[in-house]
Amino acid sequence: MASGVLNVLLAFVFLISATTVLSTSLRYDYYANGCPAALPTIKRVVEDAVQKERRMGGSILRLHFHDCFVNGCDASILLDESTPSSKRNAGPNVRSVRGFEVIDQIKKEVDKVCGRSVVSCADILAVAARDSVVALGGPWWQVPLGRRDSTRAYLDIANNDIPRPNMDLPQLINSFNKQGLNVKDLVALSGGHALGFAQCFVFRNRVYNESNIDPKFADQLKNICPRTAGNGDTNLAGLDSTPVCFDVSYFANLLNHKGLLHSDQALFGGVSTDQLVKNYKYNPKLFWADFAKSMVKMGNIKPLTGKQGEIRSICSKLN
Repeated sequence: MASGVLNVLLAFVFLISATTVLSTSLRYDYYANGCPAALPTIKRVVEDAVQKERRMGGSILRLHFHDCFVNGCDASILLDESTPSSKRNAGPNVRSVRGFEVIDQIKKEVDKVCGRSVVSCADILAVAARDSVVALGGPWWQVPLGRRDSTRAYLDIANNDIPRPNMDLPQLINSFNKQGLNVKDLVALSGGHALGFAQCFVFRNRVYNESNIDPKFADQLKNICPRTAGNGDTNLAGLDSTPVCFDVSYFANLLNHKGLLHSDQALFGGVSTDQLVKNYKYNPKLFWADFAKSMVKMGNIKPLTGKQGEIRSICSKLN
């Protein structure tokens, strides 16, 4: 019975996704004729990278998220500091986003098997995010393709639009609404924190100054993150208790007031999203289905298509 319910949910996911694809000119079979080896190559490089460093899966997922929230999924986050208004210098990205070298490696390998630069960096990011989740035990979903790459970066928009770890629930809802994402998308995509780590400077204030945190959990984090700013700033803690496994521990942690970030715990504790958190904690298949649907929806934020933008030869540089 559970399997049947999951199949119905996934069918609904892909039905909604297909409708979205038509509205943005993205297609599932975009590279079927031009380079059918592209997607298997992305998968291979991602799996190799995650096998070498399991933390990398969460890093690649975060890259895609931070890209899409700034003027759409256009690979502008990959442009390095030589590009005016590089997004890498934005407050939410500095000392946070990583994995650029893996995307560069994917691009080289894909261009090699394709015989030319035909696959965009934006599409590589979207597929690599999916493959990272799968490599760490999470769901698979079809990724609509055909994005092109931005010819500029957006530092100011990045500083304003990427959700910050100190946001409360109304701020998070507004941030997601701005991207055309609803409350369910907010909670489902926040579940992406099933993967990855955060540095001490990001969660220090929560550990020492907030009351809605389990005391024993706070004490554990104090051993990682000293009170004094500048001391141990880059020390890492998992975003949930199993940070290299895509599961529902993130939601279980929220129920126990063990959210690492202020913005995580903001989703549970006498607020409107409490029931969604509980639903995902107690129904992993529902979380997987909703996460997949929301990832497709996020990946369709303002893509460049047709003759817009370019297909970069090097993901970190403009052509």
